[in-house]
Amino acid sequence: MSIWFVTGASRGLGAAIVREALDRGHGVIATARDASAVLAAYPDRPDGLLAVDADVTEPGQLAIAVEAGLARFGRIDVVVNNAGYGLVGAIEETSDRAARDLFDVNVFGVLNTLRATLPTLRDQRSGHVLNIGSVGGFATAPATGLYGASKFALEGISEALHGELAPLGVRVTIVEPGGFRTDFLGGSSLRTEPASIADYAEGAGPVREALVRYDGHQPGDPAKAARAVVDLTEVAEPPLRLQLGADAVERVEAKLELVRRELDQWREVALALSTSA
Repeated sequence: MSIWFVTGASRGLGAAIVREALDRGHGVIATARDASAVLAAYPDRPDGLLAVDADVTEPGQLAIAVEAGLARFGRIDVVVNNAGYGLVGAIEETSDRAARDLFDVNVFGVLNTLRATLPTLRDQRSGHVLNIGSVGGFATAPATGLYGASKFALEGISEALHGELAPLGVRVTIVEPGGFRTDFLGGSSLRTEPASIADYAEGAGPVREALVRYDGHQPGDPAKAARAVVDLTEVAEPPLRLQLGADAVERVEAKLELVRRELDQWREVALALSTSA
């Protein structure tokens, strides 16, 4: 049995991961801004579940959640940074407040969680950090640029963290889901800035409209995604990145092809800038 610490555990992929981990006999410290929403899904109160109130923007609450988890289970083996939300709006249309609020949760919330949990994993010289990113953090699109930027930041954090923790026996993986049929595109997990600048109707407008139509029709099965995430912690050599869903694979492959094509096209310009001997 391993012990999981999951943020954003009350709904969506976080809730699916909690259920899959519990079904496999693991213990789970499930955190959410309102832990009662987690408990509502488990009226039988399984022994392996500890639901704790913790807003990832409040370091003190995370510290209390970690203390409660250690008091109950004695260790933490897997940390799942899942708490986060989406934001729709062209870059210029997005207010400073909306952008900062997004980064407070999607980026600084992850940093807060890492500061609270990593001392335990380092002391144990073991563990696995799973940062739930998005394919939009590898290849973003018009109208989702700020959300993508928050997940791009998570990519950078994860890459560096991977190198920092590997010598200590702690593994790091960033998970890049595509579209899964959760409530992510609903009002609880997606915020939308007003389309206030007409010039962006052509560039950002189609994506805004597509996201509305896409809600409830995403191709991915959250239960299958949760199984893949839990499976990831059971392999000897987990990857730094794991894409989830055919749509995620397609978008990553398309960007890799574009980057390779541009790199080849502009290689001579890049290489000609070296200082001559």
